[in-house]
Amino acid sequence: MEFKLIMAIVTDDRSERVVQAARKAGATGVTIISGARGEGLVPHKTFLGLDLLGPCDAVVIVAEHQFAAAIMEAIAVSGEFDTSPGAGIAIQVPIEAAAGLQSQIRALRDMKEKN
Repeated sequence: MEFKLIMAIVTDDRSERVVQAARKAGATGVTIISGARGEGLVPHKTFLGLDLLGPCDAVVIVAEHQFAAAIMEAIAVSGEFDTSPGAGIAIQVPIEAAAGLQSQIRALRDMKEKN
């Protein structure tokens, strides 16, 4: 099986809906890393050295390649990445090798057999 790594950096208020959208689109697992920080084209204002930008999460998904495009689309729409400035970003890259995915591979094979 071929896999893609999808990583989305989202404001923490959008994390749950992004995860739910990814699962509905075929993601068999998700890792959330809290406390991410980012800065876009325009740096956010600070007050006495404190960042005024809210906390962000890194949502990491290892997806089977045939589901990756649908997952990307679903998280982009649910996270409002293209319609709400500063909402988040997502990237997708191919995975050359991976370990620890046997349970996901079994789940994906079951999903393919049902369809």
